[in-house]
Amino acid sequence: MTVSITSPITGTAQTGLTSPTYTVVTDTPPNAYSKQVAVTALGGTQSGVDVQQASKPFTITISRPANIRVAPVPSPVTGIMPTSPRNVYSVLTRKGVVPGASQNPQIMLIRTDFSVVAGSDLQEPANIRAAVSAHIGTLDQISSGLGDTLVTGTLG
Repeated sequence: MTVSITSPITGTAQTGLTSPTYTVVTDTPPNAYSKQVAVTALGGTQSGVDVQQASKPFTITISRPANIRVAPVPSPVTGIMPTSPRNVYSVLTRKGVVPGASQNPQIMLIRTDFSVVAGSDLQEPANIRAAVSAHIGTLDQISSGLGDTLVTGTLG
């Protein structure tokens, strides 16, 4: 199965947003190892939220390593495998935001990196999937509170 972002994306609950959805279109990714979409329309109530603009982006990029690394060979003497390299996959959301009245937009970045130990994809795929499930489930569960924290600076 390949990763694909389908439109619309259903957003999670946030203070001040009602039933947020995001219509996306395929955008030009930064390299051949990425997929990218741009948010072109909003659904629900999202007063003050902007869609993709040249000077104020709203994009989501999914990336994989350019070269997938494999687990090293165990030592023929000790049988112990040296530390495995990692394959890092990323999901990056870029959103243009304005820091003050009459100021130029700057880019807010939200990045989730998945640093997978080479070889574990073969040895423990269920544990990798469980970690991803728990991670995304946690982000979904804390979405509104996390949004509040990013705005207020308090963990509450």
